[in-house]
Amino acid sequence: MLACDTCDAWIKFLEYVKSRCSATAFGNWLAPIKVLQANLDEVTLEIPNIFVKEYLLANYKKELCSFLPVAADGEPSLNFVVAIPSPVKKGTQQPSGIPQEKIENPLHSAHHEVKLNHNYRFETFIEGPTNQFVKSAAFGVAARPGISYNPLFIHGGVGLGKTHILHSIGHHIGENHKKLRIQCITTEAFINDLVDNLRNKSIEKMKRFYRSEVDVLLVDDIQFLQNRLNFEEEFCNTFETLINQHKQIVITSDKPPAQLKLSERMIARMEWGLVAHLGIPELETRVAILQHKANQKGLNIPSKIAFYIAEHIYNNVRQLEGAVNRLSAHCRLLDMDITEELVHMTLREMLQQIPSQRISVEQILKSVAAIFQVRVSDIKGSVRTKDIVLPRQVAMYLAYKYKMTNDSLQMLGASLGKAHSTILHACKNIEKKMTLDETLRRQINMVERNIQA
Repeated sequence: MLACDTCDAWIKFLEYVKSRCSATAFGNWLAPIKVLQANLDEVTLEIPNIFVKEYLLANYKKELCSFLPVAADGEPSLNFVVAIPSPVKKGTQQPSGIPQEKIENPLHSAHHEVKLNHNYRFETFIEGPTNQFVKSAAFGVAARPGISYNPLFIHGGVGLGKTHILHSIGHHIGENHKKLRIQCITTEAFINDLVDNLRNKSIEKMKRFYRSEVDVLLVDDIQFLQNRLNFEEEFCNTFETLINQHKQIVITSDKPPAQLKLSERMIARMEWGLVAHLGIPELETRVAILQHKANQKGLNIPSKIAFYIAEHIYNNVRQLEGAVNRLSAHCRLLDMDITEELVHMTLREMLQQIPSQRISVEQILKSVAAIFQVRVSDIKGSVRTKDIVLPRQVAMYLAYKYKMTNDSLQMLGASLGKAHSTILHACKNIEKKMTLDETLRRQINMVERNIQA
């Protein structure tokens, strides 16, 4: 096989994969890969970060072996080189702090201005196993507003990317469905808007705007509607009107609908469509996010140090961005390279202690076995009957949830005796089932209470 033939083989591999995955997945993971060198025995690929390598090998190993050279051990003969970020040119440095640049969406009413954060797009959202389902659902809504999932309810902790996803939907619809009128608003702004219109005796004008001049309503932080009955009623009426007109609604919250202190009517409305949970990113995704933010600033963080930071900042993606901003400022002002000493000096109060008492896989297996009334040996075995497969997937989902703060996917796979691709599949499957199956949600909650007891 000549070098040019090998390059052609890579192009054919991309064409084959492109027809079998989503445009977003292809754009995020495969499009950035470059062929640096190709010969009979090996192909050298340049990748933006180490997570791309794991994603490629975890999802497309069989296809790679079909199109590209194969090593003696049967693995694809690939060499990966992580791209060195280009230094930021003078005059183009981004200010420190969380990006606040916003652009005005051209599709808005003259009365209600809509602004979307320019940085919050699908292309800049780092995808990992804990947020894959949410991103796919969001992209489905953006591609077919009012048809795919309506409403889409996204919930998750602070700083995990809910607003990023919400604004990504707004950008995609604004660029691909230009006739649709988009309103992106926080719940607090909706309440303030309602108060102002009540004071000015123009409430009917506001109702007309939301119910007849909006095609896509994006609402952030619905939890602020709790304990505000009059506002809740007005929002619920608006919600129902839009849904009945097949207008798209997307809502974000820090809790699932059932845990919000809202009326049964409101909760039922929000559960009409799809409820999707945005989880805490696992270690590899946090490293990818960290490196992506560093690349944007022309900052080179050595892989070992990136892993160290990601291991100790694990609850909040926004804090990872803050860490990059702080390191960037110190490196530029003091003309220093990033070392472990610099990380300790600048990020000391941000770094979280890894819990000394950690939940073991065995604890998880025993608790799942007790609630689902199966044996631990069956969960760890290979029997594929329905009454065993579900608790097995639940065990993998919970093991992943509790262990991936610090452990790699491969280590977790080894402790469960499963391939890490199997664990990822189980996580996605359980995430999806939990949005539809109330009984399963309760069973998993019972398992978690047993584990933490």
